[in-house]
Amino acid sequence: MTLIKSISGIRGTIGGRPGEGLSPIDIVKFTYAYCAKLRERRPHPDGARYKVVVGKDARLSGEMVEQLVCGTLVACGVDVVKAGFASTPTTEMAVVFAGADGGIILTASHNPKQWNALKLLNERGEFLNAAEGQAILDCAESGEFDFAPVEELGRITEHDFTEEHLDAVLALEDVDADAIRAAGFKVVVDAVNSVGGLIMPRLLERLGVECIRLNCEPTGDFAHNPEPLPANLKELSETVIRERADLGVSVDPDVDRLALICEDGEPFVEENTLVAVADYLLERAAERGVKPLRTVSNLSSSRGLRDVTERHGGEYFAAAVGEVNVTTKMHEVGALIGGEGNGGVIYPAIHYGRDAMVGVALFLSSLARKRVTVSALKASLPQYAIVKNRIDLSDPALIDRILKAMKEHYAAEKINDIDGVKIDFEATRRWVHLRRSNTEPIIRIYAEAPTVSEAEALAAEVKALSQKIIG
Repeated sequence: MTLIKSISGIRGTIGGRPGEGLSPIDIVKFTYAYCAKLRERRPHPDGARYKVVVGKDARLSGEMVEQLVCGTLVACGVDVVKAGFASTPTTEMAVVFAGADGGIILTASHNPKQWNALKLLNERGEFLNAAEGQAILDCAESGEFDFAPVEELGRITEHDFTEEHLDAVLALEDVDADAIRAAGFKVVVDAVNSVGGLIMPRLLERLGVECIRLNCEPTGDFAHNPEPLPANLKELSETVIRERADLGVSVDPDVDRLALICEDGEPFVEENTLVAVADYLLERAAERGVKPLRTVSNLSSSRGLRDVTERHGGEYFAAAVGEVNVTTKMHEVGALIGGEGNGGVIYPAIHYGRDAMVGVALFLSSLARKRVTVSALKASLPQYAIVKNRIDLSDPALIDRILKAMKEHYAAEKINDIDGVKIDFEATRRWVHLRRSNTEPIIRIYAEAPTVSEAEALAAEVKALSQKIIG
């Protein structure tokens, strides 16, 4: 059994004693702490009632967790808007649609079916920052609880926000619905038996796309490992080829990540999702004379975003790993587009959150306007390969020693240390990023280069150097 507490929420396996898995007691404590800190963060001087939106993915434990969360919110005197089965971006947008004070998303994202989690939102439908998250953790551990009297209990209403989300996507200026309809696309969707099966086909049908559904029944009994990586998408690739489809679409259980399959069954590569969408938006913005053109991704994401940004005369910015860090930087610099290399597209024109529906609509717009195949579009992007490795350590104290030594050893290169150590080898278009794990005594290694062999060699070089450092 596993329970992981972090500033971004609480997640764990269902079952076991408190402190081992994600138990009912943990869920109640954490929800109470969210309410307590909500009142401090967002005081209502006029005594108006608080309102929180709750949405869930389709995993097996969703109803149980939902009942506990909603019951605790009511016990705290907070009104609840139950969004039911809803993608993470739908719940984020629902907070704004409902004029709520915050939101709680019940999803463990790409984790297997035995996991669940509570992800916490502010009144803008965005994730809480580090200080706010830490305050909730501290409150939950304090053991001090004070629930509302019976006359002040909250009330529960229900509302499905799916169509409002889709209306907002289709209203985006750069979603070219006419071009998509004229293209006559055929698309296969693998929604891994979660809420993507409810929203993604509806989006495609509204765009006039023929949609072939794969694992779209929201049973929560995932047909395969839910992380949308090529190794888990063989059935999708085979179906794209068999059906002679133009595109394969895969989403994770809460539909904030987007992975694509080319018409020949080959992966488009998750890192390219953001790069392709950004390239399209940058081109459109440049044509309209929009300035400045700025983009953001995290340190472990592909250099391809920087390349296409600079190609269009824009400026690229890097953020620490974590969606809240990316959105914070996007707010700071006024980014046109941003996201993460795991297929997470964040488009501020609609909201500050990863959104696979936005990603698909913009990608199909680009594909329709350029009149090319998906594989041809992939070939037009900067060509890079990312590999991952790790350094296992017996003593966590060695982590800082290794990171410091890496900065010294590669001092002649471009160094970024806002999150671990990233070393850019500008002359050869390579980089390596070393960052500590939040849960284990290991250093994660991410390396990118123009070819797989170059990236693997760079990761191996850094790992070998670390062994020399620790003896």
